[in-house]
Amino acid sequence: MRKKPLLVEAARMLRKEMTPQEKHLWFGFLRNYPVKIYRQKIMNNFIVDFYCAKARLVIELDGSQHYTEDGLAHDIERTNILNALGLMVVRFPNTEIDNNFPSVCNKIDNIIKSRLP
Repeated sequence: MRKKPLLVEAARMLRKEMTPQEKHLWFGFLRNYPVKIYRQKIMNNFIVDFYCAKARLVIELDGSQHYTEDGLAHDIERTNILNALGLMVVRFPNTEIDNNFPSVCNKIDNIIKSRLP
């Protein structure tokens, strides 16, 4: 399946303009993780925040827009589609990144290790 040019450009822009929480997780943990992790990766018709191909894991960071009625419905639909592709989706609220960063990193590390072939 060929990637849509608008999605490619949007993913590129999102990599350049990461949220403070995405930057913290990327530069503070995921960037140098021993298993390759991609940021702002195109999956199906979505752009996911982070993706570990070896563990088939999508990591999403959720800001306030994700907690509206529309945001919650959209996230459920996305998660169901990604799960149908055999991917696990794990979500962290931005506040958890801000207030409990070591715990988030530990959870991600444990999930990745448990899903490696």
